[in-house]
Amino acid sequence: MKNRSRSSSSIQLPNRDLLGRALLIGHILMAMRISSAISVSRSFQPICLRRLTPISALTYPKQFLKSPPCPLWSSSFSLCLPTLRKSTSRRRPITVRSFSATSTATEPPKMSTTGDGDNNPLLKDFDFPPFDAVEAGHVRPAIRSLLKKLESELAELEKTVEPSWPKLVEPLEKIVDRLTVVWGIVNHLKAVKDTAELRSAIEEVQPEKVKFELQLGQSKPLYNAFKAIKESSEWETLNDARKRIVESQIKEAVLNGVSLEDDKRDQFNKIQQGRDLQVWEVDSGGFCLELAKLSQKFDENVLDATKKFEKLITDKKDIEGLPASALGLGAQTAVSKGHENATAENGPWVITLDAPSFMSVMQHAKNRTLREEVYRAYVTRAASGELDNTPVIEQILKLRLENAKLLGYNNYAEVSMATKMATVDKAEELLEKLRSASWDAAVQDMEDLKQFSKKQGAPEADDLNHWDIGFWSERLRESKYEINEEELRPYFSLPKVMEGLFSLAKMLFGIDIESADGLALVWNNDVRFYRVKDSSNNPIAYFYFDPYSRPCEKRGGAWMDEVVARSRVLSRDGSSARLPVAHMVCNQMPPVGDKPSLMTFREVETVFHEFGHALQHMLTKQDEGLVAGIRGIEWDAVELPSQFMENWCYHRDTLMSIAKHYETGEALPEEIYLKLLAARTFRAGSQSLRQIKFATVDLELHSKFIPGGAESIYDIDRRVSKRTAVIPPLPEDRFLCSFSHIFAGGYAAGYYSYKWAEVLSADAFSAFEDAGLNDDKEKASSSLLCNPLLFRNHAAVKETGHKFRETILALGGGKSPLEVFVEFRGREPSPEALLRHNGLLQVALNALLKVAFCDLINTCARALARSWHSGSGRWNSNKTIVEKKKEEEEEEEEEEEEEEENEDEDEREEEEGED
Repeated sequence: MKNRSRSSSSIQLPNRDLLGRALLIGHILMAMRISSAISVSRSFQPICLRRLTPISALTYPKQFLKSPPCPLWSSSFSLCLPTLRKSTSRRRPITVRSFSATSTATEPPKMSTTGDGDNNPLLKDFDFPPFDAVEAGHVRPAIRSLLKKLESELAELEKTVEPSWPKLVEPLEKIVDRLTVVWGIVNHLKAVKDTAELRSAIEEVQPEKVKFELQLGQSKPLYNAFKAIKESSEWETLNDARKRIVESQIKEAVLNGVSLEDDKRDQFNKIQQGRDLQVWEVDSGGFCLELAKLSQKFDENVLDATKKFEKLITDKKDIEGLPASALGLGAQTAVSKGHENATAENGPWVITLDAPSFMSVMQHAKNRTLREEVYRAYVTRAASGELDNTPVIEQILKLRLENAKLLGYNNYAEVSMATKMATVDKAEELLEKLRSASWDAAVQDMEDLKQFSKKQGAPEADDLNHWDIGFWSERLRESKYEINEEELRPYFSLPKVMEGLFSLAKMLFGIDIESADGLALVWNNDVRFYRVKDSSNNPIAYFYFDPYSRPCEKRGGAWMDEVVARSRVLSRDGSSARLPVAHMVCNQMPPVGDKPSLMTFREVETVFHEFGHALQHMLTKQDEGLVAGIRGIEWDAVELPSQFMENWCYHRDTLMSIAKHYETGEALPEEIYLKLLAARTFRAGSQSLRQIKFATVDLELHSKFIPGGAESIYDIDRRVSKRTAVIPPLPEDRFLCSFSHIFAGGYAAGYYSYKWAEVLSADAFSAFEDAGLNDDKEKASSSLLCNPLLFRNHAAVKETGHKFRETILALGGGKSPLEVFVEFRGREPSPEALLRHNGLLQVALNALLKVAFCDLINTCARALARSWHSGSGRWNSNKTIVEKKKEEEEEEEEEEEEEEENEDEDEREEEEGED
């Protein structure tokens, strides 16, 4: 592996240091809270940054998808893995026309023609993307027209480029921005409003787009200009953000193949574009095996396989145990499938592999046969027939390895780590330590389930299988904590949750969020649009929110992505920076009848998570567009603000401000809050082990898999499972065929990074605790009713929130993550908060004491053994261990002195002989 200089921001785990041991256990634990594999699965997973091909950092933004450690069969898993937003290459966010920081527009913006396309909405001038007007027929002509124009602009830039900001970075950003606007709109629509026609159009023009991106990323005039800036005498006068941009562009250009010899660069480009590669017959036609297109095909297969499974149930006995919300959803789905008279009470009901439906069956269906059928369908999605992703995976891995070799790396994992805080070795070390520490706890989790199910008279108690884990985990959780996830839904209506979330943002960060529906065109009537204002009532950002599941056209999961980033260069008026715009997408249960969308507690966490990402994008004060918001932040650290926001779901007053019964207005009972808090670490070992499996398989495939070798991708999965799964996977298990995070998302050789940010986020939240966040136990109930978020130490907490905004949320990728964290916290990160939040601080101390005690015993044993008289066969009772040790040390010193004297004598004799 090539040595790469990197900031000292990697998390260290010294073998004997308490901090290291605490961190090790801390990582385990964080997975705990991310929803129990079975019982408390998260219905929407983390965001996802995509990096499919290393096209210039200028070209693509980071996209996130929430990903807790979900089991491969849980609804969480369906959301977190296969639910990544489609991106055919590492793309930047959609860039829309610039926004004035002082804009107060309340009417939909005008849309005037630019002259590039008379009636094509993709080529018109707009403030917000015309999501509702774009059709599949607009894609081909718009992309081709735009590429032709941009190729001309790039050629002109290469002729006139100078190693200066105005003559290099600014025109380059504008070129990239134009393409990102159009392609971003199209890609987003494919994720939320997918059609066969749109897919076909994207597939046709994508190779042309990839070709231009390669041309841009491999431009030697631009590469040399960036190098000249770094080598110039003015380098030290640049601010941190500009230095980071220059260094990033140089590194990305190298990863794009700019330094390759002509023949190798041609080979590299063929892999990226698919030229001269064989074509496989898929569906009724074929597709080129380029990396971008392969990833797209992978994602489409997962979506189609998920939609393909439908199970119609007419006998209510077959779905006994399902909560009313699941029955309502099943009937609603049945109506959409043509069963017009379906009702929640009498059916019929349609079960699908979409997250809300799948989760309900796995956690609540008493019908074990039904659970098995649905589980088997889930873990074999996209694994057979025309939708089989096996050859797609193999070709993706093969091409990634080839490109890595061309770039001078040993494997693709090294390429991936080149732009991260960690190294392959450090990531593997962390995962192994976590695996070792999680194993016994996971085994105990399984034993607890067996004992509990046996007490309930379950015939399968002694032979629990994958489709039993979720069901019995939920029953155990209900019994242990007396919490029924479904019974909590009425307390978490979406409108109330969003109201409380916005109030929290106002208190912490001094912002107001108001509805701006009608100001921007949307892709579905359920989509909401919001305006973010500062304390002076000036707009500073906007965002879309698409909350509900639409399995027929929308990918599963939850994610945040950029629509446009803050930028000085792309300002409309030339003075105020263009304002950022984001979108948040979830897949929770839609309103049923006259009821609002009622959320599980895990879905509440997910909304807070995605909003954390959106905050970092929207509240940035970085005017350099290439490192504003979520851009330019190392992958390992980008989850900090999202995981930070999740912590507020467990803060009493924050939770009480959103947990109100949607009909009566009754607050969540105090005892239930305490139980939620206690259940936070339920089945910690199991959850950690599952997440470790995903991360380990990811690294193994990208660092050790040999295409065409003796070990198949499924052999690797089974080998890893032996060390990371208490119950071995089924022989037909093909979860890799829906592992979109690494094959259609940005987590290739990077899935471990979810763990990396957990220490940072917990420690950041502890700063608010240090400020007195929880010192409000005695405040008057009347004050709480008037303002649930008016803490006793309100001023100190608010000041800490302001500091968090001015550092973590404001600085973007303009500084290294470690520098930003230290600027906020005043020191480097510590795992203590993570351990404490998860109740494992004492566990870590006990583990350390146990190891220390064992070391002491071993030392004493060795010393006693040395004190045994070999000749007499008895203990030397006249000497203590210390005395014996001291005697041995003196003897060693005498021997060393004697050896030195002998050496000196030999040297003198040699000198005399020479004379």
